[in-house]
Amino acid sequence: MSLKDFTTILPLELYQDQRMFSEKYSYSKNPVFYHVLFWLAYFAINTVRWGSYYNDYLYSIKSNAVEFPLHMAIVYFNLYVLMPRFIPKRVGLYVLSLFSGICVTILLKGVLTYQFVTTDLFKESPIEEPLFGINYLMASFIGELYVVGVVTAIKITIDWVKYKDKTQELSKTNLETELAYLKSQIQPHFFFNTLNNLYSLTLDKSDRAPETVLKLSELMSYVIYDAREKTVSLSNEINHINNYIDLERLRFGDRLKLDFDLSGDISGVELPPIIFLPFIENCFKHGTRTRANEIPISIKVEIIDKWLYFSCKNKLSEEPAVASKYLENENHGVGLKNTERRLKLRYGDDFDLKVSQENGDYLVKLKIPVK
Repeated sequence: MSLKDFTTILPLELYQDQRMFSEKYSYSKNPVFYHVLFWLAYFAINTVRWGSYYNDYLYSIKSNAVEFPLHMAIVYFNLYVLMPRFIPKRVGLYVLSLFSGICVTILLKGVLTYQFVTTDLFKESPIEEPLFGINYLMASFIGELYVVGVVTAIKITIDWVKYKDKTQELSKTNLETELAYLKSQIQPHFFFNTLNNLYSLTLDKSDRAPETVLKLSELMSYVIYDAREKTVSLSNEINHINNYIDLERLRFGDRLKLDFDLSGDISGVELPPIIFLPFIENCFKHGTRTRANEIPISIKVEIIDKWLYFSCKNKLSEEPAVASKYLENENHGVGLKNTERRLKLRYGDDFDLKVSQENGDYLVKLKIPVK
């Protein structure tokens, strides 16, 4: 099953979360209020500024009342027409269109100001300027460019913050989806191996079959329910491992010489569910392929300071071809690969996983931070 296929059968809760996320970041969440608030504040500041400069607040109110509708027109024309249409592919045409739009705005402002406010269009000049003089046109052009630049910068900043939040949320959703997908691959793999054990007992018509069914029921309960959580307690994970080992003991009997060492304070320690099981499964899968009377397997879990150290060791298969494939990571199945991927997704680079061969033994060592 591919990740694409898996996402088509995600729980309803995930779709609801995505819908709520879309609503949360939808720009249609009453934007008019913020636009009106911005322009009112800008109008008030500009009116006070120029009213104080000329000591004529009535003139400032009139001139701004004429200019601001034109400011808004060129600003929204730039934001919602020019930029979406020409940025980033046709920058030259965008600059030419914006320049033309500002020139039209300046001409309209000059005509309306002359008609309804004052014939002295450029009061800042120490000399009387002609209608549409070069100084007036340059000052007006810079003023319009300033307004367009300020509002565009605000819009780009808001969009960037929204995009960043959206990207982080989508990244989190994708991470959780991939983790759930990897867990879904581990569970069938685990049940397949365990049912094989039960099948062997039923073929032998063993009296231990009922006990095996009970253990399998406990394991299924853990995998189906507890493994859905992001983290589980280390004590629960250890209990789960013990159940699995008990099933293997029923299968191999006295041949199995297993050393399970647990040390350190495990109270309150949390970790991803079913994180050790693929390593332990492979110990039994490959370490039991021997003609010897004994099957030695060693498992160790240790808490030191802020770190959890896990290791497991088994004898390599006595069949050279099988052992060779095992060491070359060609015969591991989905279990170990998925576990390594889950560790990467959960801890980033803050974990250490080493797989090696030592004196005919296959050794796995894992170090993860303790939470």
